Amino acid sequence: MAREVNPQETSRAAAFELWMKAPNPTVTFFKTLNVTNLVKFSRRKKLKFNMLLDWCIGKAAADIKEFYLLPVADKLIRYDTLAVNTIVKNRIGEVSSCDILFNPNLETFNRDYLQYTAQTAERCENRDLTDSMVIGTSAILDTELDGVVGMVSGIYNNPFLFWGRYRRKLFSYFLPISFQFHHTQMDGAHAGRFLEILQKEIDSLS
Repeated sequence: MAREVNPQETSRAAAFELWMKAPNPTVTFFKTLNVTNLVKFSRRKKLKFNMLLDWCIGKAAADIKEFYLLPVADKLIRYDTLAVNTIVKNRIGEVSSCDILFNPNLETFNRDYLQYTAQTAERCENRDLTDSMVIGTSAILDTELDGVVGMVSGIYNNPFLFWGRYRRKLFSYFLPISFQFHHTQMDGAHAGRFLEILQKEIDSLS
């Protein structure tokens, strides 16, 4: 469920006043994650790497209350649930967008991920969950990336993570990621905590 809230009755009141009409209200953090455990878990369980990373992203965001508030147009909207978006190559060689409701149960999330990404690829239609706060992701697997700064359109204010191919160093694997967020939604401290929790979620997969 999504509902408009009075910004003055939230912890983001000052940020709403400062950043809603700023010409560039987004901030981008760059961080290199150690994804060794994620790679090994993916291979051992025969699960998709990007699905696992999407699940860890949802799990890391789920306990941070700022993720449930999002500036939409000139309003502040509170959501009850989170979803993770993934970009899918469809059957005609283009890309489509697919939102997957976050579920803390990995088996359920994986089942939904496989079902809805397959449907999206076949139908060549975006799957949008408008009643959930959607965390965008984009995996550019054609190359390694050091970082990405996304487009600031003023239309799509959702937080977004970008990454390319992971890199091997001796017996470990590392993945540089970019995390872009709207300053009205959260501050740097919230974003930093999210990225630290994300690393812990990756390390704790077992």
